[in-house]
Amino acid sequence: MSEKSLKELRNAACECHNCDLYKNATQTVFGEGPAHARVMMVGEQPGDQEDKAGEPFVGPAGRLLDRALVDADIDRSTVYMTNAVKHFKFTERGKRRIHQKPNRTEVVACRPWLLGELAAVKPELVVCLGAVAAQALLGPSFRVTKHRGEVLDLPDSDAKVTATVHPSSVLRAENRDEAYREFVKDLTAVGVRLGQGPQG
Repeated sequence: MSEKSLKELRNAACECHNCDLYKNATQTVFGEGPAHARVMMVGEQPGDQEDKAGEPFVGPAGRLLDRALVDADIDRSTVYMTNAVKHFKFTERGKRRIHQKPNRTEVVACRPWLLGELAAVKPELVVCLGAVAAQALLGPSFRVTKHRGEVLDLPDSDAKVTATVHPSSVLRAENRDEAYREFVKDLTAVGVRLGQGPQG
């Protein structure tokens, strides 16, 4: 795929029918942030609120991520935020739409958009939030539990990549305070690496 601008990619992604998720989602939720951000954060997929708003990370997990970024001394406005999958996958339960994990076929179908964003933004560091994002970029055998916090080379790129948990897992954690502290610790390491976070 030739290198395209984020605007071109966004317009093309809005017409994407590479898998069936577009049929039930409200809209494509493309990435947002500075065109040449030093950090790109990649989540799994948009949730219910993101699907309605058309923006990534604006629901409960996004609010927790915002708080964690503040606590890690990282300015969210400097980060490019996106997801491995651009459409909300859900099952209806009464009036509620319950998140469903995208399958490998759906992740692979969406991968060209993610690679396009990487090529356009050229971040120094990619932060994968959760297993789906990490496996989209590092292969299906990658385990966040085993490699959490490690800084690795991103294949076919000059960027480095690191993986941590998805903020939604912090919300679901039995010991939420401890899970949150560990999450902030991971993000603080990102900030320090980029010279943004506390140097203590």
